[in-house]
Amino acid sequence: MGQVVATAERVVGAPADRVRSALADYTETRRRVLPEQFSDYRVEAGGQGEGTRVAWRFAATSKRVREQLVEVTQPDTDTLVETDTRSSMVTTWTVRPADSGATTVRVRTTWNGAGGVGGFFERTFAPKGLRRVYEDLLGRLERELSAS
Repeated sequence: MGQVVATAERVVGAPADRVRSALADYTETRRRVLPEQFSDYRVEAGGQGEGTRVAWRFAATSKRVREQLVEVTQPDTDTLVETDTRSSMVTTWTVRPADSGATTVRVRTTWNGAGGVGGFFERTFAPKGLRRVYEDLLGRLERELSAS
């Protein structure tokens, strides 16, 4: 068993404060920018950043569907951490101002993978699949911010 890591990063054409606010808005913005792999989305507590609890079904593939209940913490202004209470999965969103009013958004997810042959395939293929999902989400976030 080993740790599995998936990351994605994108420069979003919006100021950091708008990006931070959008990422922390689990009530409206997050619901709108989630790709089709996320379903049955519901906010169970809070809705804005720290203290939010949100649930969804995440379909990595048609056969690998995970029910997630995520608790959100905010260790600092530029970071949101989503911890799945039902697994070892932790997703960290980091926002950094870039040039000309743009913002670099980085998402990093880690979890304890399976052992053996299954674990090898998980460590090999799951990060690539999850990175594609996050790249889609980050593109949707950028379009959301440029439309408003």
